[in-house]
Amino acid sequence: MPPAQVNESLATLSDQLILVTVLLYLAAMIAYALELAFGRARTAVAPAKSRRLVAVGAGADSSAPAEPADEDAGPATTVPPAGWAIKSGAVAVAISWLGWATNLGGILTRGIAVDRWPWGNMYEFVVALCFASVTVFLVLLARQPIRFLGAFVTVAAALGLGFAVLFLHVQAGPVMPALNSYWIAIHVTAAVIAGGLFLVSGVSAVLYLVRNDGRLSVLPSKEQLDRIAHRAIVIAFPIWTFAVIAGALWADRAWGRYWGWDPKEVWSFITWIAYAAYLHARATAGWRGKAAMIVSLVAFGCLLFNLVGVNIFFSGLHSYADVPK
Repeated sequence: MPPAQVNESLATLSDQLILVTVLLYLAAMIAYALELAFGRARTAVAPAKSRRLVAVGAGADSSAPAEPADEDAGPATTVPPAGWAIKSGAVAVAISWLGWATNLGGILTRGIAVDRWPWGNMYEFVVALCFASVTVFLVLLARQPIRFLGAFVTVAAALGLGFAVLFLHVQAGPVMPALNSYWIAIHVTAAVIAGGLFLVSGVSAVLYLVRNDGRLSVLPSKEQLDRIAHRAIVIAFPIWTFAVIAGALWADRAWGRYWGWDPKEVWSFITWIAYAAYLHARATAGWRGKAAMIVSLVAFGCLLFNLVGVNIFFSGLHSYADVPK
C-alpha cells in the first residue's frame, strides 16, 4: 500500500491554528486572572474616630492618669467588585471557547492533511491532551461555578501547546503500520479524555496545597477544591482503566500478546495503581485534605511521566512517538 499523500496546505494551516490557540489561551488566562484578582466583593471598615483621653478618678484631679477611650470604629461596608473585572470573566470564557475552536481546528486539519487519526506521535498527542483539558473545564463550567480554575487550566494548556510546538513538533506524515488501526481511535482517545480530567484534578490539587487563609484568599475554599479534584478523578479513573484494557487488546492484535512489560505498559499500570491508591485511601481510610491531595499529585506525576517521559527516556515497542532529537 503506497504511503498516504500529505496535504501540505492543510498541514501548514494546522500548525498556524495551534500557534493562534496558544495566544488565545494566554489571553484567556490574563482575563481570568483579572477577574480572580479584582472581581470579588471586598469588605471595608470605615476608619475609627479620633481617640480622646479620659481622666481616671476625680474629675478635677489633673494628676490622675489619663487613658485613651476608643470610640467605635465605623461600620463595615461591602465594596462591590469593579464592573470591568466582572466583564473580564465573561470575556475570558468567550476567548476560551474561541481557543477551543482553533485547537479543534488544528487537530482536524492535521488529521485531514494526513488522512488518519491525528494522534500518531507525541506532538499530536500533547495537542489533543491540551484540547481535552480545556474541553473538560468548559463542560464543567457549564454545570458548576468553577470559573476560578480558568486562569490555571488555560495557562497549563498554553504551556503544553508551547512545549509541543517548540520541542515535539514533527512534520505531518504517515505513521508506522502498527498505528494504522481503528484501535488508535479507541485506546488513545480514552487516554486523552482521562488525561484531560486528570489535568483538571491536578490543577485543583496544586491550588489546594498553595491556598492559605491569610494569602491567596481570592481562591475558593479548600473544601471546594478538594471536591473538584476528587470528582474529576472519579470520572477519569474508569476511563483510564478502559484505556489500559483497550491498549492490551490492541497489543494482542498488533504484537500477538496482551502484556509484555514494555516501559509504556508498565508506567500506564503504575499510574493506574497510583490513582487507585488515592481512591482506596479516600474511600476506606477516610483520607481528606492535604494527605489526599499529595497522593493525587504523585499519581498525576506518574501520568505525566507516562505520557511524556517514557517516550523520551526509554526505548521499547511504544518508541514510535517521533520525538525530535
